[in-house]
Amino acid sequence: MHFMTGMDQRTVRANGIRINLWAGGKGPPVLLLHGYPQTGQMWRKVAPELTGEFSVVCPDLRGYGDSDKPRGGYDKKTMAQDMHEAMAALGHRSYAVVGHDRGARVGHRLALDQPQAVTRLCALDIVPTHTLFARTDRHLAAAYWHWFYFQAPDLPELMLSAVPEPFLRHMFRSLTFRAGAIDEPMVREYLRAFTLPGTIRAGLEDYRAAATRDFEDDERDLKRKLACPMLAIWGELGKMHTLFDVLDTWKEKAERAEGHPLPCGHFIPEEAPDELLADLRPFLRG
Repeated sequence: MHFMTGMDQRTVRANGIRINLWAGGKGPPVLLLHGYPQTGQMWRKVAPELTGEFSVVCPDLRGYGDSDKPRGGYDKKTMAQDMHEAMAALGHRSYAVVGHDRGARVGHRLALDQPQAVTRLCALDIVPTHTLFARTDRHLAAAYWHWFYFQAPDLPELMLSAVPEPFLRHMFRSLTFRAGAIDEPMVREYLRAFTLPGTIRAGLEDYRAAATRDFEDDERDLKRKLACPMLAIWGELGKMHTLFDVLDTWKEKAERAEGHPLPCGHFIPEEAPDELLADLRPFLRG
């Protein structure tokens, strides 16, 4: 069962693995990347609304949803390469990227590594990975406790596997502001994907890579700025808004960054799809 109205589900081979995705529409290509602990279907309220004007692609990232869950490759350089090759497999040589949460981190790396391909980047409810770790304090550690808990080897796999549903429901409830934004059928679908063999391990490896390989890769690229136009949007009622000047953190990373908060929590595409679309359409049109 899927919730991506009017979009076709497909499998492509990219970077040596199978990527599950939804595709639809005509026009300039747009790649929509989901975050943790979700799947490409988090775009179900946004993607179909863009298909009248754009060729929209919503993959499940490596390790998530119905995409392959190999042992390694959860650093953002590899995950970005997955996405670049998936777009090439669909015939898209250049494209805009909109990423939420982990997907925005993949998008940031993709724009750095493939400047000829990424025409513009929108990052939803994140600050750059290097910035987050370099400026961690007690407030951030309390708000983003899972970032640090997930660094422990083996134990989080055991504990999340024992209680996947209470964990997922807690993440959605604690990070959402608008009630009912993630409805019960969607929670069940996220739970199905989360409990597929390998998903829990893969998601944890994604976070572990952020604190190791990704931080080191970002450190090497501190002097490089994104050349493409960049839009940052974040939840005014979420945690990033209180912890950082979000737009400033992106101005440090991009030649041209603009942005503002929306009146919602973390899960912007599900909590505030109409407001997000009102921002995305003019940005994607350029």
